[in-house]
Amino acid sequence: MKTFIPHLLFAVALTGATLLSAKQAAQPVRVTVDLDRTVLPANEANRSVVKIGLDCLRPPGREARPPVNLALVIDRSGSMSGDKIDRAREAALELVSRLGPDDIVSLIAYDSGVETLVPAQRVREARELESAIRGLEARGNTALHGGVVRAAAEVRRHLGEGRHVPRIILLSDGQANVDPSSPDELGRLGASLVKEGISVTTIGLGLGFNEDLMTRLAERSDGNTYFVENSDDLPRIFAAELGDVLNVVARRVVIEINFPAGVRPLHFVGRDGSIRGQKAELTLNQLYGGQQKFALVEVEIEASSAGAEREIAQASVRYEDAVNQRPATATAASRVKFSGDAKVVVASANHQVQTDYAANVMALAKDKAVELVDAGRRDEAAKVLRQQAAELQAVGETYSNRAVSSLAATAAPEADRVAREGLSNAERKTYRNDAASTRNQQATKP
Repeated sequence: MKTFIPHLLFAVALTGATLLSAKQAAQPVRVTVDLDRTVLPANEANRSVVKIGLDCLRPPGREARPPVNLALVIDRSGSMSGDKIDRAREAALELVSRLGPDDIVSLIAYDSGVETLVPAQRVREARELESAIRGLEARGNTALHGGVVRAAAEVRRHLGEGRHVPRIILLSDGQANVDPSSPDELGRLGASLVKEGISVTTIGLGLGFNEDLMTRLAERSDGNTYFVENSDDLPRIFAAELGDVLNVVARRVVIEINFPAGVRPLHFVGRDGSIRGQKAELTLNQLYGGQQKFALVEVEIEASSAGAEREIAQASVRYEDAVNQRPATATAASRVKFSGDAKVVVASANHQVQTDYAANVMALAKDKAVELVDAGRRDEAAKVLRQQAAELQAVGETYSNRAVSSLAATAAPEADRVAREGLSNAERKTYRNDAASTRNQQATKP
């Protein structure tokens, strides 16, 4: 778990535009550089955080969106009987009704085995699709791994065709108990799929599924993850996920940050990226219109005298425009000033950047707390949460940041409850899902 250092924080945020060329303005991904504080303390080394954000424009219209290559993987094991399978059918029917005639869809069901009910084909040709969905019935065990592998095979049949955006949506309410079934094994599967440009979104239904497995698969493939306790929420979740898939504006995204001498990158916070010397790099599979994504890198900055100004980072984002399939780039750079006046430093704070970072370190703290509770060490789990809450509270007070203070205020009573009671099944799933969603570092713009 990374600690939050209230007096040594800075960030670079690529979340909007300042001065854009006409070419940049027409691109779907806009990049600028902002700082958590535009002024840093002088005459001391600073340990700070760089935030790289991507502001993605909404597609100009539905007709301009790239078609999708979508595989639906539905759990029909015995535990899905009753309302669960009914709501799953309803959600799947609603989802396919929103697809266009040139979209590609396949339907895979799994129980003790795996069955391809509808092989990958264009929606206009998939006459048996609705009847196959309506015919889903619960039975057998849970061959989850095999279901995803079969779905990937269907997606691959059209992977090289035109502009189609590949995606697998996996629904499960139970423990994987057939074929490979550990989080590490499913994580490796996700990591291999993302190399082909295939993301897996996981939807865990009820209280019987393995949240570690589902979040690991989604995160390693750069997909979304959901926890749905009530099956009545399935249609809403399916609709939200399809909204993302139908709004992909960029693919094969590579973020590269170059740091000048005197600024040393240490590690990514909440994401798996690479750091070599003065360069940090991260890859993402897809970006969605109308949403923002970002990555955080912790850095060390050597001391500078009062009145000095220096460049902190240069960011470059390379990607494929999903609409016209052309390569595109966006770049930005940041500079920061130094002052010996603490009031000037505090006044320069960007509260949103501080809040984003605070949310991510709290997500890491919650993940650590889950591990400690699982090991029967509830007091240590509570200590982790209290320590993070105290650090966030200090930041909130120092910079009058109400959002950060609110995060701290919520964490403190949670720590007390964890010490007394541990985590219930539902609470553990919520912790895992919320932490994964935060680390996905994506927010819908108003």
